[in-house]
Amino acid sequence: MAKRLLMTYALWAVGGPAGLHHLYLGRDSHALLWMLTLGGGGLGWLWEFWKLPSFVAQANRAQEQRQSSGRGIPPLSLIRFVAQMIVGIYFGLVALISLSFMASFYIVGLPLAVGLGVLLVAAIGNQTSDLKNTLGAAFLTSPVFYGRPIAILPISLAASITAQKHRRYKPSAGSETLSVRLYRLGLAYLAFTGPLVYSVLCNTAVALSYVADTLGSVLRWFSFFPLLGRLLESIFLLPFRAWKLLVGDHGISSSYFQEWAKLYEFVHGFQDEKRQLALQAFGLSEGATNEEIHGRYRELVKTWHPDHNRHQMEEAQRHFLEIQAAYEVLRQPRKPRASWNWE
Repeated sequence: MAKRLLMTYALWAVGGPAGLHHLYLGRDSHALLWMLTLGGGGLGWLWEFWKLPSFVAQANRAQEQRQSSGRGIPPLSLIRFVAQMIVGIYFGLVALISLSFMASFYIVGLPLAVGLGVLLVAAIGNQTSDLKNTLGAAFLTSPVFYGRPIAILPISLAASITAQKHRRYKPSAGSETLSVRLYRLGLAYLAFTGPLVYSVLCNTAVALSYVADTLGSVLRWFSFFPLLGRLLESIFLLPFRAWKLLVGDHGISSSYFQEWAKLYEFVHGFQDEKRQLALQAFGLSEGATNEEIHGRYRELVKTWHPDHNRHQMEEAQRHFLEIQAAYEVLRQPRKPRASWNWE
């Protein structure tokens, strides 16, 4: 049955980030990728608006195209290679958060997750790649940086190069029922999200620690490229700045702020934000001396000590905790940016 462009656009608009239009066109790998990444973070979903006519045309001639192209090699695609790298890293990060308790995680779990992410992108559309060679490259590369989250990068790079080297067109195959396809997609989705949800809900502190360590390693990996490192820091800080804009400034002792502090301990830009909040709580400006900070601390402690403010105990306690937290931040010596930052 021929696929219709109007129906494809309707499904793209209604359930595009969940991959409904790809499911309609028989592009199950693409549908799964969109389910796991919410349409590539929304950007991939928007970019597809101009690609839908070609997707529909490809779906309508899929049988003939596969039969006629099965003996050839698909053209090399830089976009597909970059997407394989990104999705491989994404799968590796998710595995690090949810499966790192495994005894053989860095030898088995991590390369398997990264390799499957690369293969998922390789199988989009009418192309695919060799499963054994791609996973083999991932496993062979896993000892590099063994035991460190940064191992995700070389594993993803090796698997992506191998997947591109062994790219081929998908062979012709009979059509499957929708129920079978949905069953397969559902199992894949649960296998990906189940361990992640369990880890986040039941081991929140551990999950935050793994995320911080991983992203910190990524930033250190890009330390040879100062501008790119600064750009990545800005991107990592976007969720915090959006949260701060939406809920306002609740002070440096806010429990929510403390959770952000755990997550962003590795980001130099966040330490600057934290110091600015501490100075703001003390009513001081940048460049204040240690004597000024200590003197201001003693004044504020006397002013807001709960024993001296029994008529407004709750407000005094909140200010007192904020003063203590701000003083702890300002007491710490400022860490200079790494030598690769040109200042």
